[in-house]
Amino acid sequence: MSKLTKVLALVSVLALLATACGGGTDTSEFGLIDDTKIIICTDSPYRPFEFQDDAGNFDGFDVDLMEEIAAGLDLDLEWVVTPFDGIWLQPAAGNCDLVVSAMTIKPDRAENALFSDPYFDSGQSLLVKQANQDLKLADMGGKVIGVQTGTTGEIYAESNKPADATLKSYDEPAAMFLALDAGEIDAILQDLPVNLDRTLEDSSVVISEAFEAEEQYGFASSLESTALIEAINDELQKVRDSGKYDEIYERWIGAAPGA
Repeated sequence: MSKLTKVLALVSVLALLATACGGGTDTSEFGLIDDTKIIICTDSPYRPFEFQDDAGNFDGFDVDLMEEIAAGLDLDLEWVVTPFDGIWLQPAAGNCDLVVSAMTIKPDRAENALFSDPYFDSGQSLLVKQANQDLKLADMGGKVIGVQTGTTGEIYAESNKPADATLKSYDEPAAMFLALDAGEIDAILQDLPVNLDRTLEDSSVVISEAFEAEEQYGFASSLESTALIEAINDELQKVRDSGKYDEIYERWIGAAPGA
């Protein structure tokens, strides 16, 4: 064997070792804005799914889940706070790579965004003050219901409220909670886990009614980002298979999935 042949053989072996040690994930095909990280658009705060602590660090169900997925892809995460209304259009506009924001998979949204496999089953609910704990949606005639702009809660309220009930839209849940405390609205109709989280923090409110809306959350990217979404789906399944998904669920929702 010539000296040149030995050198080329050694180079080949080192290349194979480097590939093996690197985990084999080729992120260059994902079309990321920055190949080292996934830039995420999220509507925060939206407890218990995404919010920032006092130090400005992001936390919550979605955050924990995405950190597991990103670790499997050997990528960092960068979170960008974005208003929810039309958030699924942001990857196509080049403002982020992925939307992670407790967002329901809907056919009209899927016309302009590519969704991952579902990762959370949700529903809708009515949040009221303790004094009005017997108040149901059917009783809301002549009353004001708070909803978040562009959400499935707003759509559900529009379709199911009494004809003489009034909807008042807000950009974020925090504003709705303040309005309920101030008596500006009589109830809040939004995703069940979010209202449930509020009852755990504020004993003055209660969920008076829950609705089975058959809603499932998914991550979303641009229609062209098939490689990225396929990789996320693969990692999501690994997180489920490892039992880590159940741990995250129990930490933020308070019970095993489906309990």
